[in-house]
Amino acid sequence: MTPAWGPPPGAPPQGWVFPPTGGYPVGAGPYGGQPWYPGPPTAGWYPPGFDPADRLVTPPGAGLSGWFDRCVGAVRRGWRLLLPILLLTQVLPAAVLSVLSLGLDPTARWETTAADGSTSLPDTFFTDLATVFLVLIGGSLLIGFVQAVGWAAGTWVITRQAVGEPVSLGEALRYGLRRALGLWGWTLLIGVIVGLGICFCVLPGIYLAFALSMAGPVYLFERQNPIGRSFRMFHERLGLLLGRVALVAAAVIVGTLVASVLEGVGSAPFGVDPLATPGSTIGVVLVIAVSAVLALPAHLVQLVGLLVTYAEQRAHERPVNGAGLAAELG
Repeated sequence: MTPAWGPPPGAPPQGWVFPPTGGYPVGAGPYGGQPWYPGPPTAGWYPPGFDPADRLVTPPGAGLSGWFDRCVGAVRRGWRLLLPILLLTQVLPAAVLSVLSLGLDPTARWETTAADGSTSLPDTFFTDLATVFLVLIGGSLLIGFVQAVGWAAGTWVITRQAVGEPVSLGEALRYGLRRALGLWGWTLLIGVIVGLGICFCVLPGIYLAFALSMAGPVYLFERQNPIGRSFRMFHERLGLLLGRVALVAAAVIVGTLVASVLEGVGSAPFGVDPLATPGSTIGVVLVIAVSAVLALPAHLVQLVGLLVTYAEQRAHERPVNGAGLAAELG
């Protein structure tokens, strides 16, 4: 009997185990860094072993429209759970950090010293600067962990909903907490790598950001070598992955830029010390809260877009479906 997950007739056996154990060295393993099916995919044709109705995995040949349809479907199915997850783990921490940075901002005190006619630095200049940096760096690290909870929880929700499995907010957050520490660690390492690339020159940083875009999903599903695996995916299917990630990045940049501009414009009337009076404090906190909520669609696009892109990359390596990915996720 022909196995349901087998390769096309005449192709060599795939030799893979379930769940997959991650990537293979370039040129080794059953795939040798090449697509498992012969020839380029054509629109409307799907290799054997794929379900064109799969709600998570875009089969080879479905093209950009198939990828987009699965992104939209994931949002429609999951927005009732994804919105509170992202509000709790992305929007709220970012708003708290913004308010905290305003409270620690020593600019108003420094301007008072300058107005007195003194040409020297304020006595507390270096202490204030060190305090701001330490608190913001510590807060950013803590927020990074909370965000990792959200990314893992959102990935769990989208994947399980795609195969019709039951989900709840509590279960999603518990899953996110179990997987957050590892995801957070890899995210920090990737942030350092991309940051170093940007310091040397902007283009290497952009390249590294794109090449490492699949590292988060790789860690959650495959649990090993997310950096090397993401690089391999990027270079083996450069055009496909570059196009998908570029669309996601463009949407995220536009969404966050609009929110940042609105926050800056809305906060300007409150001056350099907006927390000086109760009235201005309430006003600027409301501005920050609204701006953070306006950035919510950008977080949603990033989560859904990268996850669906990862599933499509897996499909170009070997037959896979949503149920198999849900089993890998745990």
